[in-house]
Amino acid sequence: MTPQSPARTAAPAAYLERLRLSWWGWLGGVLLALILGFEVLLAFNGVPAWLVLLVLAPLTVAALLWIGRIRVAVTAAEFQVDDARLPVTVVADVIALDADGKREALGVGAHPLAFVIQRPWIGPAVQVLLDDPADPTPYWVVSTRRPVELATALLAARDAQRP
Repeated sequence: MTPQSPARTAAPAAYLERLRLSWWGWLGGVLLALILGFEVLLAFNGVPAWLVLLVLAPLTVAALLWIGRIRVAVTAAEFQVDDARLPVTVVADVIALDADGKREALGVGAHPLAFVIQRPWIGPAVQVLLDDPADPTPYWVVSTRRPVELATALLAARDAQRP
């Protein structure tokens, strides 16, 4: 067994969340697949129902899993949202938003260069204000089910990185 290089060693996450689809989202997806399957059976009379089920069931499960793939994590050095990475040293402030605050942050007054990962089935979010003159992005808005915990983890990681 060879030791991993320091660049490949994963730091333990102070905060970790997956933005999975809720149970009612799964129910809606399955109902939509059933309606689509029924429509296919009506359109193509000779197609057996088991064949439609064989095709639609794995496609539906794959699509619903793909929708909930986004991972949000805070490590000692960075804030990770899916494949986007933000060093915690450029975090100026973090604001925990409830559903109304998220709606306002993403509304008409939203900055066009803001980085947004928004999931409609998740009400709360955090707004991460940035202090990086080299980056035109003024802030990130990220959906989360636990905004206060995420904000606390981000601020703690930022404060630990500052001298």
